[in-house]
Amino acid sequence: MNILLDTCTFLWVVSDSMDLSERARELFQDDSNSVFLSSVSAWEIIVKHALGRLPLPDLPERFIGGMRALHAIESLPLGEEAVLMLPRLPEIHRDPFDRMLVCQALSHGLSLLTPDSFIRQYPVPVVW
Repeated sequence: MNILLDTCTFLWVVSDSMDLSERARELFQDDSNSVFLSSVSAWEIIVKHALGRLPLPDLPERFIGGMRALHAIESLPLGEEAVLMLPRLPEIHRDPFDRMLVCQALSHGLSLLTPDSFIRQYPVPVVW
């Protein structure tokens, strides 16, 4: 399975949080799955950290790359193909970061690993 982590899921994975469901933990730890973190999530983490809403143990530019490397998570850049899907999404959720993650998952054939009930309403594969 090819999995795109929601931003909160990435943060929970790297902190070994109890907020992860057992299924999410199993999917992430299964070596046969390819796991990705979007550049959109990196952007969201940096923005929230700068606003003081997300404390991190290190600067975001070191934390994100370091945690991706430590946990063997691949980077997924935001490409034009995904961006151009945005107007076709139904207006379910106003969060621009989540909407772009949905577009990336759709354009790359990925399943989103997220507990977000809004994202579950989009026509995208979601696992949790």
